[in-house]
Amino acid sequence: MQELAGQFALVSGGGTGIGLACARALKAAGAHVTVMGRRADPLWDAVNRGDAHEVLLGNATRPPPLPRVNILVNAAGAAQSAPFLKTTDADFRAALDANLMSAVALTRAALPNMLALGAGRIINIASTAALKGYAYVVPYVAAKHALLGFTRALALEVAGKGVTVNAICPGFTETPLLGESIARIMDKTGMDAEAARAELAKHNPQGRLLQPEEIAALTVFLCTDAAQGIHGAALPVSGGEI
Repeated sequence: MQELAGQFALVSGGGTGIGLACARALKAAGAHVTVMGRRADPLWDAVNRGDAHEVLLGNATRPPPLPRVNILVNAAGAAQSAPFLKTTDADFRAALDANLMSAVALTRAALPNMLALGAGRIINIASTAALKGYAYVVPYVAAKHALLGFTRALALEVAGKGVTVNAICPGFTETPLLGESIARIMDKTGMDAEAARAELAKHNPQGRLLQPEEIAALTVFLCTDAAQGIHGAALPVSGGEI
């Protein structure tokens, strides 16, 4: 079904992981999809595979001029692991830039056109870390909580103007970012990859890691007319973790 035919979507972090899955699903639903990121190769790979239409190369915190956008998926993000007392102010600033300010900057650039049209969708890919705490990733958790606060406050500002703003909060998901977490666990504990994966899967009451396509399916639904009433929400995709 081409439910999103005639819509124009921009997906930050669109070259890998959840962002790539969202781009692919939005294109399959009929949207014209631009993938954005700082690394050209994965973005062009997505276009060449047919997962997206266009590439926008740039840093989401300082975005270049945007193409026409009425669907914005803020999927860029990053996480580093360390005990709190070994983190620095720079670690917190980096986490806020990657997980909050990228969404703020792109939303600031895209929202005026949505308001002029009286229609738009803004979807922030947050995390269960926006809803609860996790040890050893304090800057990441703080930044994801901030992203959820941004989502809820902006939703109130634009309510009734045809634009919806929501956050999706995935649990541990099979992405390159998860691969980095597995590598850190292996390095610090001596576990093998299978044991490290199982340790992360324990967070999900279903006993498994999520797939990016599960988050992408919800993203597409939030862009449809049927989801007009879902606004300012934090939607967990976590197998019941929270």
